[in-house]
Formats: sequence, C-alpha cells, structure tokens
Amino acid sequence: MITDKMLLQLGVVNPVLEGLKNAGLEVVSIFSDVPPNSELKVIRRCADEAIAKGVEGIIAIGGGSVIDTAKGVNILLTHGGDLVNDYSGAETLPGPLKPLIAIPTTAGTGSEVTHAAVILDEANHTKLSFVDRNLAPHLAILDPELTLGLPAKLTAATAMDALTHAIESFTSIQANPVSEAFAAKAIPLIRTNILNAVLHGENLEARGALLTASTLAGIAFDHAMVGVVHGMAHATGALAPVHHGTANSIFLPWGMEYNLKVCAKKYAEIAKLLGVKVNGLSSQAAARKGIDAIKRLREQLHHACGLPYRLRDAGVGEELLEAIAEGAVNDGTSFYNPREVVAEEVLKEVRKAY
Repeated sequence: MITDKMLLQLGVVNPVLEGLKNAGLEVVSIFSDVPPNSELKVIRRCADEAIAKGVEGIIAIGGGSVIDTAKGVNILLTHGGDLVNDYSGAETLPGPLKPLIAIPTTAGTGSEVTHAAVILDEANHTKLSFVDRNLAPHLAILDPELTLGLPAKLTAATAMDALTHAIESFTSIQANPVSEAFAAKAIPLIRTNILNAVLHGENLEARGALLTASTLAGIAFDHAMVGVVHGMAHATGALAPVHHGTANSIFLPWGMEYNLKVCAKKYAEIAKLLGVKVNGLSSQAAARKGIDAIKRLREQLHHACGLPYRLRDAGVGEELLEAIAEGAVNDGTSFYNPREVVAEEVLKEVRKAY
C-alpha cells in the first residue's frame, strides 16, 4: 500500500486495511514517505522495498502524487530497469503491469483514470512525463467521504486543477467528441460545487460532485492531453515548491489569454458551461467573458480560503520567470496546445501571472 504520512496518521487507510484483512488479503508493506510532488528517489526507494517483500499488487490511497508514485513503483516492480533511461516518454513499457488500485483522496488530478504520471527529477529541476497505455490503474474507487478532511485551500487548488484539465483538453489539438463530452460535463460540475465544498467542507454532495468531475476531466485529458497552462505549471513546480493545482489556478486565465486568438469559438462554448450569459455576443466577446469568469472565481477562492492567484503570493521569485517560460516550451504538454508555444510570447503571460 502506498499513501502519505498524514493520511496514515489520520486513519484514513484503516477501513481499507480492515476490509483487506477480512477478505484474507495481506498488506505486506505500507509506504507513506510520499512528498507533495512525486520524486524519482522516492519511487526508487519504495520500489526496492516492494521488490524485497515480493509485492504482487499495489493499492494507492492519496492524491495525485501518491497515485503517480504508485505508477512509477509499479513499472519498476513489474519490469525492473531504470525508470528514466528505460521508461520516460511515451509508450515505452514492454507489457502490462501488476494490479494497481487507485483510491483518490483529492478531487483534482484525475490520475486514477489516466495513462500518465508526472515525476519530479529533483537533481535536474525538471518534471518527467511517463505515458503508456499500460500505466493506468486497473481499478479506481471514488469515495467522497475520503475527501471530507481535505483543507479548504487544498480543496480549491485540486478542483482548479480539474477545471484546468477540462478546459485544456477541450481546446487541445487532439480534442475529439469523446474528450469534449467528458470535459463539458466536468466544467459545470466544478463551477456549481467548488465554492460550496471550500466553504462547507462537510458537504458530501459537493465533495462527491467534485470527485466525479475530477475523474471526468481526467478521462477527457487522457484522451486529448492538455496544453500551455500545464506547461507553465510543470515548469514552476520543478523550480519552486508550488502545489500543482495552485500553479494551474494561477496560470489558467493567462494560458487562455495566450490561446484566445485561435480558440475564441471554443472559449465561447466554455463560457456557457461556466454559466456566463453570452446570448447575442460575438465569439470573441463571449470568450473574453469566459476568461473573466475564471479570474473572478480565482478571486473568490482567494478570499474564501487564501488560494494564491499570483506567483509572488505562492512564493515564486521574479528571477524564475524566464526559466518558467523556457520550461513551458520544453514541456511535453505544450505540444498539444492549440497555439505554438514560443518562449518570448509565453513570458508575457508568465509576467502577468506574477
């Protein structure tokens, strides 16, 4: 079992352990030393422990970092080798992996249903992507009760992560009717429940709606990928200790501004999904109103729980802005952006986000 220290201390994993015991299944090891951003060295250490104990399957209980860690561990547990040299990139796995069950405790990453993992290479200050059809968990269990203890700020950050997945997959160059349908269902679910879940964390209905939306958005971007917002967020997370969802929330309207000239019609559709009245407006004007709605939502979340909406408020120094823009260009997600990602142009949006 892979989880994090806080969930272990709070006893969140106890019902799962009890259920497994009653079913006659043995948990031979519990690894809880997972950081906020999944790291190569942590995966290697966990994999060594799993191999030594003869693990036959993995249960991951936690947020995206825990689930991505489990995916990385499963690669080494099943196939051995070197995670970076042998498996980074796309479609590199030689075959199926051992059984992996994902139980998310945050409503944001969608990692429980995706074929991808993002791992921090702490030595080189970069984030590595692993994408393979065999990487997705074999089973995802959505239980909103497991998200009830999520702090308000983390609830907001993870929900904005899911919203970013939905919006970017909707406008990706690989968008298709399937991905658009999942994204279009996720966006209004997030819009109508995010503030309720932040302000009233005990509201199980709102929590469940966000968890469902997160999974829907995860399926959407698993079909279509994301874009420059994630490129900027990944670059930021590799350079500074900023939560991935927070980074996406900060960059979302500015990434949309970057793409506006090529995405007006789709952003107009997104505006409708965000509940904006756009009757009689041109696509450009409707799209602009949609972006403004995202900005207002971030401000509401900032006032409700302190979620940062500027890089400076998240502890990012101005000296990192150029590196963030360069990192966004080199990030694999930017290849799917509807507008070519050029460092000089992206830097303008990064400065606005500062």
